[in-house]
Amino acid sequence: MEKHYCSNCGQPNLELKESFWGFISHSIAHYFHFDNKFFQTLSPLLTKPGQVTLDYLAGKRARYINPVSMYIFVSIVYFLVVYSPKHVEKDTDDDHIKIENKKDQNVTDSVNKALKLTGISKDIANKATKSINKAIQKKEFIDLGFADQEKELNRLNAENAKLKSDSLTDMIDEFNDIHIERNDSTYAAYLSRQKKLPLSDQDSWYKKWKKKRAISIGEKSEVIQETLEHNRPKQYFLLMPLLAWFIMLNFRKNHIYYLDHLIFTIHGMMVYFIVSIVTQPIMKHVFGEDSVVSGIIKVGVMVFLFWYMFKALTIFYQRKTWSTIFKIFWILILYAVAFKLSEMVMINLIYYVAT
Repeated sequence: MEKHYCSNCGQPNLELKESFWGFISHSIAHYFHFDNKFFQTLSPLLTKPGQVTLDYLAGKRARYINPVSMYIFVSIVYFLVVYSPKHVEKDTDDDHIKIENKKDQNVTDSVNKALKLTGISKDIANKATKSINKAIQKKEFIDLGFADQEKELNRLNAENAKLKSDSLTDMIDEFNDIHIERNDSTYAAYLSRQKKLPLSDQDSWYKKWKKKRAISIGEKSEVIQETLEHNRPKQYFLLMPLLAWFIMLNFRKNHIYYLDHLIFTIHGMMVYFIVSIVTQPIMKHVFGEDSVVSGIIKVGVMVFLFWYMFKALTIFYQRKTWSTIFKIFWILILYAVAFKLSEMVMINLIYYVAT
């Protein structure tokens, strides 16, 4: 080759035996080339809805990153920052007991002091505080999940085996009724409760099958939820062609190819990912997910995304305002239904694999 670049394919005229520093400098140059094109694509993508898609389809592609390449990069960052599974560190049983005992003791001390100030006898004060303590423990037990309730019952049974306390036995019986009748934490417990009912009131074999499945999912809820969150990227990726098809159905009078709808959808999904990458960590780690500021940010994000979708559809498909708004609602409804159905399918697949 006479020149620095090949006139046929554009490849640089490099030495075949490249030095170490040549390899490093070439790699860094490629990185900054990607970085430069990334920001050249990012700016109009966020500020000019629909324009990047129009430019790309018109052949003006030198300044922009390929939609699929950018989508893969942005989606990886999105799922690392926003949709990483939440691993909640659980306290040990001993720590849990110490915390609860300390809380109960604080309540008892406060009530005792208040009753003594009124001149009530010590026996009456103790009975009142025990009654309040019992109510608090019952409420806390009801609020526990399936597995935690079972752990608490095992702990109380082990404690009662040593103490042989009548009051503790009564508490265990009451907690056991709550555990079985309200929660049906295990299928064996559910069948035990069914046997106590009259034959006419017992569930049919179909209801028992559904109950067994529901209980199994409940027992494995943490594993199922974590696996579901781990597979979110696949769900979004697989639903994206379906979303493009929903858009094509609503704008079929434009008579454009499905691939054009798909590229438009890819650009729109990237905007959603980028906005979430910026706002979600701020809401989660700076202001807190349940704070007023986070609520305002959520509303602002929803307004921006709706405005962006409206402007992008208006510019790309050249439709009137009310027609576009009507189609947006239809697209969102169809996508929400598809998202929910696919989630149900994923949960069932995870359940059958886990069991």
